[in-house]
Amino acid sequence: MRAALGHREPDRIPLDFGSTTVTGIHVSCVAALRDHFGLERRPVNLQEPFQMLGLVEDDLRAAMGIDVTGVFPRSSKFGIPTADWKEWNFRGLPLFVPGNFQTRTEANGDILVFPQGDTAAPPSGRMPVGSAFFDVIIRQPEIDDEKLDPADNLEEFGPVTEADLEHLERSARAACATGCGVAAGFGGTSFGDIANVPAPALKYPKGIRDVSEWYISTRTRRGYIHRVFERQSEIALENLERIHSRIGDAVDVMYVCGTDFGTQTSAFCSVATFRELWFPYYRRVNDWVHSHTGWKCFKHSCGSVERFFESFIEAGFDIINPVQCSAAGMDPVELKRKYGSRLVFWGGGVDTQNTLPFGNPREVREQVLRRCEIFAPGGGFVFNAIHNLQAGTPVANIAAMLNAVHEFNGVSHV
Repeated sequence: MRAALGHREPDRIPLDFGSTTVTGIHVSCVAALRDHFGLERRPVNLQEPFQMLGLVEDDLRAAMGIDVTGVFPRSSKFGIPTADWKEWNFRGLPLFVPGNFQTRTEANGDILVFPQGDTAAPPSGRMPVGSAFFDVIIRQPEIDDEKLDPADNLEEFGPVTEADLEHLERSARAACATGCGVAAGFGGTSFGDIANVPAPALKYPKGIRDVSEWYISTRTRRGYIHRVFERQSEIALENLERIHSRIGDAVDVMYVCGTDFGTQTSAFCSVATFRELWFPYYRRVNDWVHSHTGWKCFKHSCGSVERFFESFIEAGFDIINPVQCSAAGMDPVELKRKYGSRLVFWGGGVDTQNTLPFGNPREVREQVLRRCEIFAPGGGFVFNAIHNLQAGTPVANIAAMLNAVHEFNGVSHV
């Protein structure tokens, strides 16, 4: 993996599933894969409840031939520490969930989840019937522009605690000991990530918490957003210094930010707006990382985002994910030609909107082999699907994907 990150052609394409919250596997697929490989049957650990991602344990990682493992924050997006596991039945699938993971099922079958596990607070997430992951519940207080305070949108950001540091240090050392590459998400550096804006971890969020209102504010309250990002970046750098002092270079990659800038056919903002509003804060974080650590900086942004690549590179990002080749302007051949020596493509291996969930194993194999042919030469490629493996994906197609990567690598594995 380190050879690939250094744009040196490795002996084989490194493979990632499960090291981050944007390269993961839905709990139902984790359970199906454990059965597929004949591994011990036991409840899957719910690693990340917002997207219902399952923990890829050592035995499954080995069976799949995965080269990367992850380090995650102590608490989930709903503010619940991932500890004191208990069993929970997820629509017929037994799972292990954090002890303070508290839900309520509505009369219509919707599942509600509560911030910090406090059932006295308003729920912050809803899983509708027929869905397999949670949607954030918008809890927007009335906005009075005369009283709007940037501190209201900073409540979820604060000094890293000793408990957090102990958890990260323990997790990083354990991940490093696996012999795999290590990707870490520390939290606090994702500026304006729309999944975080509603603050699902807070019981009573203040500030601008409605998704539409936030997008409007990036135009109409730009000074306010700058003040939020300015202070958030200050807190982040203070925390990164303390985190690095504890874990050093036990990790290889830092998942910096998951803010999406692209849609299927266009973008949420212009390049000029990106450079004015986001660029300075990304640059500040990435410059600190490159000056003080050996970590590579990982940027997730779905959709049609090629127009931002030069700015991403200038801002100090080393890695782009998920490489949504089906979006407008995201032709893989052109991406590799123009940016292959300057950006690592972490993803792009197979389409998760159509081919992987709805194609057949032959179609999956063909697409995977073609993407490997495009992205592998000269390094700079870590194989992953285009975003997380979603519920309902046929296990035969997942196996075909893995087989194709190992076939390309000349390895008889799956």
